[in-house]
Amino acid sequence: MRNLRDLGLHLIFLSIFLFATTYTCLGVGNVTVVCSQKERLALLKFKGSVKDASGMLSSWVGNDCCQWERIQCDSLTGTVESLQLGGDHYWGGADYLVSNEVNSSLAELRHLKYLDLSGNNFHGNRIPEFIGSFKQLSYLDLSGSSLSLSFNFVNLINMLPSLSELHLSGCGLDKTFLSSPHLNISTLSNIRHLDLSSNSIEGIIPAFFTNMSSLKVLYLSENMLNSSVPTMPGLLELDLSYNKFKHIEHLGIWRHCHLKQLSALENPLQIEMTDSQQNISECSRHALERLDLGGCLNGTIPEALGRLTNLMHLDLTFSSLTGPIPKSLGRLRYLEELYLSNNRLTGPIPTSIGRLVSLQTFTISSNLLNGTIPVSIGLLAKLQYLDISHNPLEGVVSEAHFANLSMLEFLNASSNTKLTFNVSHKWIPPFKLVHLDLSSCNIANGFPQWLRNQRKLEWLVLSNATVSGPLPQWLQKMPVIHILDLSHNKLSGSLTNLPNGENVSGHIGGAILLLVNNIFNESIPKSLCRRTDLEFLDLSRNRLIGKIPKCLQKLKGLSTMIFSSNLLSGVIPSYIALDHSSLQWLKLNGNNFIGELPRELGNLRHLRVLDVGDNNLFGNIPHWIGENLTNLIVLRLHRNNFSGEIPESVCRMSKLQILDVGYNNLTGIIPHCLRELNAMVKGAEKWYNGTSDSNENVIQAMKGVDLEYTTILDIVYNMDLSSNKLVGEIPVELTALSMLVGLNLSNNHLSGRIPDNIGNMLALFSLDLSGNELMGTIPPSMAALTFLSHLNLSHNKLSGRIPTGNQLQTLTDPSIFAGNEGLCGPPLSKNCSNQEVSTTTTTTSQKKKYKAADEATKVWLLYLDIVCGFAVGFWGVIGVLLFKKQWRQMLFLFAEETVDKIYVAFMVRVAKMKRGRDTA
Repeated sequence: MRNLRDLGLHLIFLSIFLFATTYTCLGVGNVTVVCSQKERLALLKFKGSVKDASGMLSSWVGNDCCQWERIQCDSLTGTVESLQLGGDHYWGGADYLVSNEVNSSLAELRHLKYLDLSGNNFHGNRIPEFIGSFKQLSYLDLSGSSLSLSFNFVNLINMLPSLSELHLSGCGLDKTFLSSPHLNISTLSNIRHLDLSSNSIEGIIPAFFTNMSSLKVLYLSENMLNSSVPTMPGLLELDLSYNKFKHIEHLGIWRHCHLKQLSALENPLQIEMTDSQQNISECSRHALERLDLGGCLNGTIPEALGRLTNLMHLDLTFSSLTGPIPKSLGRLRYLEELYLSNNRLTGPIPTSIGRLVSLQTFTISSNLLNGTIPVSIGLLAKLQYLDISHNPLEGVVSEAHFANLSMLEFLNASSNTKLTFNVSHKWIPPFKLVHLDLSSCNIANGFPQWLRNQRKLEWLVLSNATVSGPLPQWLQKMPVIHILDLSHNKLSGSLTNLPNGENVSGHIGGAILLLVNNIFNESIPKSLCRRTDLEFLDLSRNRLIGKIPKCLQKLKGLSTMIFSSNLLSGVIPSYIALDHSSLQWLKLNGNNFIGELPRELGNLRHLRVLDVGDNNLFGNIPHWIGENLTNLIVLRLHRNNFSGEIPESVCRMSKLQILDVGYNNLTGIIPHCLRELNAMVKGAEKWYNGTSDSNENVIQAMKGVDLEYTTILDIVYNMDLSSNKLVGEIPVELTALSMLVGLNLSNNHLSGRIPDNIGNMLALFSLDLSGNELMGTIPPSMAALTFLSHLNLSHNKLSGRIPTGNQLQTLTDPSIFAGNEGLCGPPLSKNCSNQEVSTTTTTTSQKKKYKAADEATKVWLLYLDIVCGFAVGFWGVIGVLLFKKQWRQMLFLFAEETVDKIYVAFMVRVAKMKRGRDTA
């Protein structure tokens, strides 16, 4: 018995030992496998051979390389199996690793199965031969790595019998690579996934692809292929996008009946897909599930597409398609995604669309579809994304159109101006929308009451949708509306019912609130300050009253604050600039603000647009504007009561594109340093402010009227110093501002001549110098302003013949030159006399030369009189005195009289010269 018990104990211990050993060997216990010293040193040597500005290899420290990022080891042996050094953004992005070569130390990784070196920069060196020693390598990606794929690479491929996935995208390959006689087809027969996209392969796809029996995925996009695709029986996914195929039969849609995915985006196909029985009979049951032909087809949508009954994805966007949507598409019962946007499709949406019972995404935006929306669309129970925007659809949309759309999350019907949404106030939708855009439609029965149940709504756009009345009380309880645009309606009353913004902390980016052009008529509520996530706030063109609430300083993430064209009053508060370091747009124009600009605005160092025009502000233009706000693109102080001089610190704003200080009480001269406004000399780079792109509007006096310009950052460069009390001459330095589109110096007290080289301002299309005291002739160089469409030189003291030629020939309105009595010639009725002609033909430089010579002659005559007088007076008197005393007495009397005469003559001469200069 005892022996039996001992035997049992031994068996138990043996079982425990075997279990523990197995547990340890499998690597599933607490025992971990450590990489070999040889492989660790090899990896460190590779790390030392590259420049790693991105920090990709920053985790490569310590003794266990299996714990380093981008490395995977075998769980039993600890040998390195996977080296993932690919850059995620190598298309147009920065390089990750940079080196003159791939260090040969990687040859020590003899058990490597996965190697990714894509997106790095190895400066065009040859692919290292040691890659051929990786006999277990099944995955190789050298895309965009700047390695030279010479014929030695073909030999390397032949040495990799386990290779099943090969990526050579963007490696500079041409057709010689695929036609190499050294290419071992038997080696390639094991490859299942081949990516040769973004190379220079042209002409015919080589026939040897038909012998690659294991090939399942082939990417040939962004090459120069233009001929028929050979039949590859085992192929499941083929990408031929961005090539030069001109005939749809070359794509082999009907020959490749086994394909599940075919993408041929942006090929210049000229012949439509045919619906012949011969083509259809080749595939009794077509396997194609995904077809992308966006940017390819011309003409009508082929009826034959309805035969591809297994299609799950169909993309025909941007294809210049015309005609109707064929009813045959209703046969695609497995279709989940249908993209027909950005074409010229006409006619109604076919009722057969309702038979697409699997449809999840349906977008037909930006077409010419008309007629009513079929009620059958309400049968698409799986529909999640519906975009019918930017069409001339018409009729009424009712509850029936949404009857079974319980999964709908995205609805965009914007820019269908004849479409009316008319649903009952008591309607409860079956869906929970996340995104709703009904802008530029017609919404009946006031603010849509059915929205009160849309508790997941994040994006609500109802702009220009004929919505009127007050905001409903339930709106303030909507928890997550992230983007709210109610602009261009007739909403009135208070803003207190705006969504309170709770539960928005999970959103990426700031919230947007647009209430432009309504008739809200109370004060800005403090409840608005609860939206601490606000990034873009536009309350312009309403009738808001009162002061700017102090609590707005809590909105620390605000980048755009637009309160233009309201009835706000008081001083511009200093707290508007506190804790708003991210503010880039500040527009307070068109209100009733008084006082001076608060010094604290100088803290907004990221400010791009400052518009406080059309208020009652006063005081000097502060120096800190130019010293602190050096990122300003727009400075608009138009129509206020600012006084004093234009500070020279304004010249430091090198990014300034619009300087508008017109209609103030400014004095002094125009600063000569304005030529340092580099953006007006060389142009400025485009900058983006997220959602502000659609609201880049600034009012500018151009072509004699106030115009509202959008996309100002692209085209508008304007300087308006009009209707002030500026004096002196027009600085010639202004003519260096060659990017200026508009220059308005009218209604000041400017004198002198128009700068001769004003023709250097070639971008000018609006020039207004009227209402000053300018004199002299109009410079002939003004004829070089070929874009000039508005010119006003009236009410000055200009003279001479009006120059002709180029664009000036089209400016035939005599009022352009009215109030200048000395001007003559067309378009004025006053003819120029010969004297006037000769005067006007004399160049300004010649006149200056003659005048200078005349002045010099007068000065030399004066000096000669003085010298002669001095010589006579000195030697005549001294010589006589040396000989005879009596004579000395007589000569003293004579000299005294002579000096008196010389003095009188001298003073008369000086007076005449002064008068001559004054009248010149």
